[in-house]
Amino acid sequence: MNRLIFHIDVNSAFLSWESARRVKEGLPDLRDIPACIGGDPKKRTGIVVAKSIPAKKFGIQTGEPVAMALRKCPNLVIVKSDFELYIKCSRAFKEICASYAPVMESFSIDEVFLDMSGTSLIYPDPVKTAFEIKDKIRNELGFTVNIGISTNKLLAKMASDFEKPDKVHTLFPDEIPIKMWPLPVRDLLFLGKASEKKLTEAGIHTIGDMAHSSEAEIQRLLGNKAGHQLYQYACGIDDSAVRAQPEEAKGFSVETTFNDDIISVEQVLPILLEQCDIVATRMRRKEKKCTSISVNFRTLDFRNKSHQMTLPNATDTTDEIYKNAQKLFAESWKGEPLRLIGVALTNLTDESFEQLSLFEDNEKKERRRKLDATMDEIRKKFGNDKITRASIMNSSTGIAKKARAQMKNEDDKESRTVE
Repeated sequence: MNRLIFHIDVNSAFLSWESARRVKEGLPDLRDIPACIGGDPKKRTGIVVAKSIPAKKFGIQTGEPVAMALRKCPNLVIVKSDFELYIKCSRAFKEICASYAPVMESFSIDEVFLDMSGTSLIYPDPVKTAFEIKDKIRNELGFTVNIGISTNKLLAKMASDFEKPDKVHTLFPDEIPIKMWPLPVRDLLFLGKASEKKLTEAGIHTIGDMAHSSEAEIQRLLGNKAGHQLYQYACGIDDSAVRAQPEEAKGFSVETTFNDDIISVEQVLPILLEQCDIVATRMRRKEKKCTSISVNFRTLDFRNKSHQMTLPNATDTTDEIYKNAQKLFAESWKGEPLRLIGVALTNLTDESFEQLSLFEDNEKKERRRKLDATMDEIRKKFGNDKITRASIMNSSTGIAKKARAQMKNEDDKESRTVE
C-alpha cells in the first residue's frame, strides 16, 4: 500500500495567531500591513520572530534586529510575543488536524504530519481533503495554513514550503524532477549555510545537481553521515514514520532570546537560575535525572557557543544543576554581548539510587532535594506561577512566563490521558 502523508504548517504562526485575536477584537489585521512579532516596540530592541507579507516586501527578515527592520520600514508595527495565546491556538489547530487522520505527529508548535495511508474509502481525493482541512482551519480559527501532500514526510514538508499562504501543494515522486530538483540546494530540508557553501563551491547549485552527483562525492564534501542523509533527501528518499506519540525525551532544554544585550555576569546569573529551575522541574516531573549539563549562548554576530560537562552522578536538584551551569558559563564566556542564553540537560536516567560522597554535605543536599519536591508539589497543585525563587521573582526576562505555559500544556495533556 502506498503511503499518503500530509504536512500542515501554519502560515507565519505567531503573527497569524496575534492577528486572528485582533480581528476578533475589531482591530486592524497585522497580516495586511507591515508588521512583525518582536521585541518591545517602545525600546525598539529585540529581533524579528515573525513577519507579515507586506513587511517582507520591505526586505525584513526573520531573525534580524528590530532596529534594522525599522530602518527598512519606519512604519513597521511591532507586537510583543504572547506564548499563552500561541499554545491555545496551537491546540485548536491540532485538534482539527487530528480529527481527519488515524495518526498525527506534532512536529512543532505550528506544524503536524498526518498519516492518511489507508483512508481512501473515507477520503478518495487527497487534494480535496487537504482543501477541506485548510478551509476549516481558516473559517473556524481565523488563520491560514499550507498543506503539502506526498508519499513521505520529507516530500510532504518540502511541498508545504512552496508558494504561500493558504495553499495546497503536491510533491509526489514523479513530480520531483519538475518541482524539487530545480530548487537551490539551500531549499533542501536540513541543509544549512555551511553545507550550501561547500556544495556551491564544488559547482553543485540545485537539488537536482545533488541528486545527479554520486553519493560518495556528497559525502566527501559534507561528511559521511550528513552526506548520506542529504543525498537521500535530494533523491526524495525518506522512510521515517509518522509517530502518534513522541519518542521519550532525550533531554530537557530552554533557550531565551533577549530584547536588550546581556553584558554582565550580574545579568546572566538570574537568567541561568531561572532556566535551571525550569528544566529541572520539567525533568523531575518525568521522574528522570541527568548526567550531562550544557550551556549555550549566541553573540550579536549570531555566533553560537556551547560548553558541556558530564557529572560523576546523576542529579535532578535545581541547585546542583545551577552550580554547574554557572561554572560552564564562566569557563566559556569571554565578555562579548549576548542575545541568547540556553541550558540543556541530557543523558537522562531513571535510576533512583545515588552514590554518596564523603566530600559533600549530604544533609544540605537532602534539604535542597526536599525544597525542590515542595516547590514541585505547590506548582502542580496550585499552578506553575504560584511560587518561585526569591532571587528571580523580579525577573522581567519572560522566561518563566513561557515555561509556565509550556508546563501547563504538558499538565493538560497528562490530565486528558488520565481521563
